[in-house]
Amino acid sequence: MSAKNLDNKGRFRSRTIGFRVSPEEDAQINVAVSLSGLTKQDYIVKRLLCRDIVVQGNPRVYKALKDKLGEVLAELKRIESGSEINDDLLENIRLITVTLGGMKSES
Repeated sequence: MSAKNLDNKGRFRSRTIGFRVSPEEDAQINVAVSLSGLTKQDYIVKRLLCRDIVVQGNPRVYKALKDKLGEVLAELKRIESGSEINDDLLENIRLITVTLGGMKSES
């Protein structure tokens, strides 16, 4: 039997919640989770309960930021005019900006 899954207040997490998302929503959630440095479960619970997401800079977060910035740069190079920018790219840029802005203010 696996170990009990406790939250940060020592409460046993015995309930399971599941829901369906589109592939695009899944990709956007995965980007937000990777930029937060949290587990997917902790990220979703904090967002659903309207709690602040505090990003702690660590190598995994910095790598995720670097990778996402590389993807954004490649996409921007591909785009010839601003009218072709899709909402997912703009949301990724917003997430990166918020994450970097929060990390800068911690220093």
